[in-house]
This record gives sequence, C-alpha cells and structure tokens, in this order.
Amino acid sequence: MDPITFLILMVTALMLLMFCGLEIAWSVGVVATAGLIWYTGQPIDQLAAATWSSLNSFTLTAMPLFILMGNILGNSGVHERLFNAIDKWVGHMPGGLVCSVIFGNAIFAAMSGSTIAATATFGKIAFPVMEKKNYDPALSLGAIASASILAPLIPPSILLIIYGAWQGVSIVDLLAAGIIPGLTLTALFILTVVVRVKINPSLAQRQEKAPLAERVKALIDILPFALLIFGVLGAIFGGLMTPTEAAALGSFLAIVLALLAGRLTLPILKKSLLETLSVTSFSLFIMAMATVMSHTLNSAGIIPLVKDYVISLPIGKYGVIIMFFMMYIVMGCFFDSWSMLFLTFPFVMPILMNLGVNPIWWGVIYVMAGEQSTITPPFGLSLFVLRSVVPQHSMGTTVRGALPFMIPIYLNIILCMVFPQMCLWLPSLIK
Repeated sequence: MDPITFLILMVTALMLLMFCGLEIAWSVGVVATAGLIWYTGQPIDQLAAATWSSLNSFTLTAMPLFILMGNILGNSGVHERLFNAIDKWVGHMPGGLVCSVIFGNAIFAAMSGSTIAATATFGKIAFPVMEKKNYDPALSLGAIASASILAPLIPPSILLIIYGAWQGVSIVDLLAAGIIPGLTLTALFILTVVVRVKINPSLAQRQEKAPLAERVKALIDILPFALLIFGVLGAIFGGLMTPTEAAALGSFLAIVLALLAGRLTLPILKKSLLETLSVTSFSLFIMAMATVMSHTLNSAGIIPLVKDYVISLPIGKYGVIIMFFMMYIVMGCFFDSWSMLFLTFPFVMPILMNLGVNPIWWGVIYVMAGEQSTITPPFGLSLFVLRSVVPQHSMGTTVRGALPFMIPIYLNIILCMVFPQMCLWLPSLIK
C-alpha cells in the first residue's frame, strides 16, 4: 500500500472513531497504534518509547501547578473583588462593565492561563451585574466568551507551555512573546466595545464615574493580585526561577490569597485538585498519543511526503501560513485548540521549520488562530460553558455577540504578521 492510501485510511478511521463518540485522545491512540504495528511493522514497545519521550520533561511539571493556581483563584471566588475594583476605574467608559470584563480577563490570564476557567468565572460574577444594569445580553455574553481568549495568550499560558515542551521551544521565550500581543488584543477588544456602544448606546447603560476615594480603595483591592502576577512572572523573566518553580510559587500564593480572603475551604481545595488532575491527565494523554501518531506517520514516510508537497507550492512562506490559518478556521468549528495542535503539528511544524518560520512567533500566532475556535459554532467550548453558567439565554445569543470580536482577533494576527517584533522583541531582551 502506498503512503497516500495509508494516510487516507488513517484519517478516515480517525474521523469514524470520533464521530462514534470516542474521545480524541483514544481515537488518535487506537489509529496510531494500529498503523504502527500493521503498516510500519514496528514492535509494540515503540508505543512505550514514543510515549515516554514526549512526557519525560521537567518543563511539563509547570503545567499542573499553573492549572492549580488558576483553579484555586477561580473556585474560591476571590476574583469578585478584582472585577469590582476594575469596574471602579473603567466603569464610566462606554460599555464600562464590558470593558471591566475584558480588563479582568487580561489580569485573570496572568494568574490562570485557562480559557474555560476564565469563561466560567466571569460568566458567574460579571454577567449577573451586567444583566441587572440592563446591558444587552448578546454584547455581555459575547464579550465574556471572546475575552477569555486572552487567558492562553498572556502568560502563564498552559497552551504555550504544552507547545514549548512538545516542540522543544524555550518556555520562557514563549511566555514573554505572548505579552505584547496579549496587551494589544486587550486594547482592540476594548476599542471594539467602545465603538459598538458609541454607535448604539442602547447596548449598555452609561455609569457615573466612581469617586476618587473609591478608586483609591480599589487599587488596594487589586494590589494582592498584582503582587501575585509580578511575583510569578518576575521570577521567570528575571531568571530567578524556572517556570516550574515559579508555578509552584504561584500555587502557594494563590492558596495564601484565598485564605486571607476567607474563601478557601476543604471542598474548594478538593475540587481544585480534582479539576487540575482531570485537565492535566487529558492534556498529557492526548500529547502522548499525538507523539505516537507523529512517529507512525514519519516512519511511514507520510510527513516528509506532505512536507515536500506543501513547500513546492508556489505561494511562498506567508501563503503557507495563511493556508494553515484558513485550515484552523475550518477545524475550529469542530475541534478545540489543544486537539488541533496535537492533530496537525506533526505535519505543520516540519513545513514551517523548513520555511524558516520562527517557532516562538508561530506559537503566539497559533494560540490566536486556534483559540478562536472557542467562540466558533457549533462546538465552541466557551459557548457551551456560558450556556451552562447562564442557561436563561440561548447559545445563539452568545454567538451573535461574539462574532464582532472576531475582527480584533484577526486584526491582531495581521499586526503580528506585519510586525513580528511584537512577538520577538521581549524574548530578545531576556536572553
């Protein structure tokens, strides 16, 4: 059997297993193992060797610790103080509460790195306030779903940690690369809200500017969160700690912060630990199975074949990048960003490396291209999370509100493509 026929069989079998309801990690593992034994003729112990090579990484230990940090902060509810404090400063802007959600997501991103956690947290604490003040439900829900994309972009990003550990790219450089694009995307989100509310003031009720005394008090409420962020990121970028050590520090500080706020209980701690175990196990399992799939396809000669074909296309480096971007837009309707990373990178990375694409720059671009899947119907994860948190509004309402936020996401990607130093300048400073 020629490699192309084998590839078609592999993809067909993978799609059939997933459409039958088998989880992606198991589907990839079954297909990869069958191809490894049947087509390449390699012994089954290659499964163990490939799996061990992907997971035997000290860097990966940072992932569960950062996830735990975000879970502690999210489940304890201490972010209510953060949201209320931010609202004192930006609540008077057009669409002030929505702007507060976006600012809050940017700060939450620096303490969590989880899209789902950000969506659930602000869906619970922010939407009831906006609904009480007669904000347009579509605008409110769309902003909550869209702003959660900041979580995997602004460090510490779980997705960037996985990407870096899997592809052998510096985690510190990747985390630094996400800062400026994360801030520019935050600004573009807020600009989108302001413009929409200026055009249609009925979308959001204008608030009075908070007195100076209340805004000063709000700064005191924000201070513990700021210390946590600067403590963790400062330790990483200052070279004082490895990402893993900084993640342990962040988890400890999150527990201390929740204790001082009187919000940490044994059930909350147990829930946070179990959620951390669940997310970590899922991500590492699919990462291991994707490594087996990559090994199988490479051994079958398929990856070199696809690489040579794509590189020979007369569309140039940026044409290939745009082609991949369009692929992720379509795939985003059916898969989440983590699944797309593991399913496509065995093909994508050899092509990009051959074209001379900087892997740090591409990591940031992929996060934005892949994470838009969370607000893309019909299977966007943030859409389902908000539907469970705010069941009184349909998923269509959230989609209608989120679609305009696609514009700043695409614009930010274009800016990073035109000005790659947006991603590469900060990593160059910390070398």
